[in-house]
Amino acid sequence: MRHLLSTLDLDADAATELLDTAAKLKATLLGREVRKLPTLRGRTVVTMFYESSTRTRVSFEVAGKWMSADVINVSAGGSSVGKGESLRDTALTLAAAGADCVVVRHPASGAAQRLAHWLSDNGTAVVNAGDGMHEHPTQALLDAATLRERLGELAGRRVGIVGDVLHSRVARSNVHLLRTLGAEVVLVAPPTLLPAGVDDWNVPVSYELDPELPALDAVMMLRVQAERMHGGFFPSAREYSIAYGLNEARLRMLPEHAVVLHPGPMLRGMEIASAVADSPRAAITQQVSNGVHVRMAVLYHLLAAGAEETRTKETV
Repeated sequence: MRHLLSTLDLDADAATELLDTAAKLKATLLGREVRKLPTLRGRTVVTMFYESSTRTRVSFEVAGKWMSADVINVSAGGSSVGKGESLRDTALTLAAAGADCVVVRHPASGAAQRLAHWLSDNGTAVVNAGDGMHEHPTQALLDAATLRERLGELAGRRVGIVGDVLHSRVARSNVHLLRTLGAEVVLVAPPTLLPAGVDDWNVPVSYELDPELPALDAVMMLRVQAERMHGGFFPSAREYSIAYGLNEARLRMLPEHAVVLHPGPMLRGMEIASAVADSPRAAITQQVSNGVHVRMAVLYHLLAAGAEETRTKETV
């Protein structure tokens, strides 16, 4: 694996291998007083975030440090970007300074792909940590890892993705990955929060939440991304919550085994009730924990797996 830019780049075997590696890393670290592996010693990972982030940025930093990499954080406000430097020049500067991997979040869709193109001759790997409204592949991988832990194999499972699909890179990445792993996906949203061309995603779409709940094995609530909205996409927060919020009554409509996910940050009381978010049915903190192990697996496959395979062949 050269880069991780999109879940469309992963077939079922590649995705399963990443998830299996994450599970093995999690088991390896379980119960350790010092959670440290020497796998990426001598490697440098740079996180370059042009948008605010807590979960993704912290988990990539923890993942790199748990694997003994040198992790450097770059923010737009504290770098030459604030002086007008282009994304391309910033990326080339980081590569020239010795970055083995650049983890990038950017408000422009396609930014990670452009970065990978510019760094194609430098040997620097690129991980897409969210580009505009396009994709967020490691979020989809950690969601799949969480569902595998809770439900077992994903083939044949039905997952509802609910809410602001229009602005959600999480939704796009999950639709691709979950279908690749054999799950069925249904999108539930008001018509105003569905993207143009959603028919091309080849998944069913519903405008009503309640009829879908009894048949779901998992429900993924999406954050309403007000910062990307210009104009009225729904009448009010209260009306949105009444129609699409996951409350205790709706939780009881789900099958007993069904899992509740949310990529965060949560708008409690609007998208999801606090009683639901904090219930045993919710796997929201488990998603965050699995995010570290999934991102460890991604860094391993980008920076170490090839070298280990080479050493094994030379030994044989």
